[in-house]
Amino acid sequence: MRGLSQRVKAMKPSATVAVNARALELKRQGVDLVALTAGEPDFDTPEHVKEAARRALAQGKTKYAPPAGIPELREAVAEKFRRENGLIVRPEETIVTVGGKQALFNLFQAILDPGDEVIVLAPYWVSYPEMVRFAGGVPVEVETRPEEGFVPDPKRVKRAITPRTKALVVNSPNNPTGAVYPEEVLRALAELAQAHDFYLISDEIYEHLIYEGTHFSPGRVAPEHTITVNGAAKAFAMTGWRIGYACGPKEVIKAMADVSSQSTTSPDTIAQWAALEALTNQEASRAFVETAREAYRRRRDLLLEGLARVGLKAVRPQGAFYILMDTTAIAEDEVKAAEKLLEAGVAVVPGTDFAAFGHVRLSYATSEENLRKALERFAQVLQKV
Repeated sequence: MRGLSQRVKAMKPSATVAVNARALELKRQGVDLVALTAGEPDFDTPEHVKEAARRALAQGKTKYAPPAGIPELREAVAEKFRRENGLIVRPEETIVTVGGKQALFNLFQAILDPGDEVIVLAPYWVSYPEMVRFAGGVPVEVETRPEEGFVPDPKRVKRAITPRTKALVVNSPNNPTGAVYPEEVLRALAELAQAHDFYLISDEIYEHLIYEGTHFSPGRVAPEHTITVNGAAKAFAMTGWRIGYACGPKEVIKAMADVSSQSTTSPDTIAQWAALEALTNQEASRAFVETAREAYRRRRDLLLEGLARVGLKAVRPQGAFYILMDTTAIAEDEVKAAEKLLEAGVAVVPGTDFAAFGHVRLSYATSEENLRKALERFAQVLQKV
């Protein structure tokens, strides 16, 4: 009998992708719209990275790659984790994937059986619970609170642990809150993973975009329990190149590669050589990251000051390039608030699918001019309210 599978019917499309697509379509239609939706840098990929891709093309590096990635890039990824994160990693404990999203998707497919529970810290990136469900798992939400800076409370996490707990997902710097979790909190969460024998999945894709605080990888505390996920997208403005990478226990990494071998085979070969340049040409890449980070810092401060001036509340983010804005002054729920803002010419993402009720997510990965326009339109909406 023809028809779709129940698991696909149950999966919701990505809210962030959908809202950004709608904003882009409106702009193509000529609508005067400021889009604060996209979770990607507005900078171009660095020239030294693009040149590496051109070299790979000229040298005929256009064939299939191994499912876990080309050996040169896996070695560079291992070295990156050793150098920047203090993790003791061998190349065979790394994998290169089609973006950080595929690393997470493959990981859940590799470790979850039906009914296994995965603790996710709310607000969360919209794809975590959907990926867990698709793999047969059960997402278990543990809230983080605005008055606590959206930093998780390890005691609250501990109360959510059951005999079915298979993993805990940690994302610092966080999407959508911008929170950077302190080292002592991450150590406490890693110790819970050790004590209760579950996986700690540490999504560190925004690690280079921190404005206050410092980054800490919990894999330093519990290496045998931790899978660390990262990628080239945010730090090096390589979202469309689709290169993610991860490290963790060898048997988990092998299982993730097995999933790749039966799905994508491998990431794009040319993009892998470009990512190799991004990781190994440290001087050029560091200069790019520092320039981008300083631009994001200025934009964050401009947006925070402007929101306060017009009377809208937001918790100060310490990293990433998002702000969760309280919408209770605009409408009774975040969806209606987002609709009012769209009518005023500003596209934002409702917090609903992030479990950030009463909030919308603003991305400041856009120009200062656009941010000033958005603030003017926020003020106009509040005047009407």
